[in-house]
Amino acid sequence: MHWGLRTFGVITSIGMLIVLLQGALVTNTGSGEGCGATWPLCFGEVVPSNPAVATIIEYSHRLWSGLMGLFVIILAIWSSVKLSHLRETKFMALMAVLFIIFQGLMGAGAVIWGNSSLVLALHFGISAISLATVIMLTILAFEDNEKPSLQPKVTKGYRSYLIATIVYSYAVIYTGAYVKHSGGSEMAGWIHRGAAVALMIVVAVLMIWTLKRFKAYTSLAAMSVMTFVLILVQAGAGIALIFGAPHLTSVLIHALTISIIFTIMTYMLVIITRRPAVSSAELAGTSNSIQQKEAGLHH
Repeated sequence: MHWGLRTFGVITSIGMLIVLLQGALVTNTGSGEGCGATWPLCFGEVVPSNPAVATIIEYSHRLWSGLMGLFVIILAIWSSVKLSHLRETKFMALMAVLFIIFQGLMGAGAVIWGNSSLVLALHFGISAISLATVIMLTILAFEDNEKPSLQPKVTKGYRSYLIATIVYSYAVIYTGAYVKHSGGSEMAGWIHRGAAVALMIVVAVLMIWTLKRFKAYTSLAAMSVMTFVLILVQAGAGIALIFGAPHLTSVLIHALTISIIFTIMTYMLVIITRRPAVSSAELAGTSNSIQQKEAGLHH
């Protein structure tokens, strides 16, 4: 039943969410230089002496990210062994390892290159993919050995629209991260806001299309609604940042919701492009059946 893998996947997924929130906290509190220009140590020390608040925030983010990097690698290897019969496993495991490494390198680059706005934006964008791949592996562990759900059969147009929406949402993630880290001009800010409004419309169309044509696939319909609700939450947090004081809560919600939206849509793409899954129990049953037939032939 993969209880160990499932539990570890949930722990790693929550841990990656914390990494993402820590990154937003580092940015919002201006703690990016809390450890100076040294990496991975803090001011060249394993345990900083008399650390300031910024140092504690930055160094705890580094330590937790390093621990989660190890967890992600373990999850990827474990999933590859236990879920090798599922088509998506190897790809997701490879992406999880590659992007957690990229995420760490971007974090190091941000320190070494003086918190470059472009590097920091890349760091956040990569963290969104890392989160998505980890959650995908966790979902695969929960899906295996379960009764297969109705396999969604959608049109080519719908599939293409979903892919375009995912790509566009990722572009919006980058523009938002860049504006945030660069302190962006008023023009850059309005470009991002326009892009965010357009994303809300695109997601609304996706939800309406799903409910109108594919509502029989309850998981697909539910995820489309969830995505739209979260985009509204995302918009609310963005409006709060524009017209009110940039409260930490709004910043964290803004960073968290867009990453979850990206993850949900990624899973929607996974389920509409996959072939019917074969559980390990079914594989074992097929193997036993073949062995019995071979034994009968020998007799």
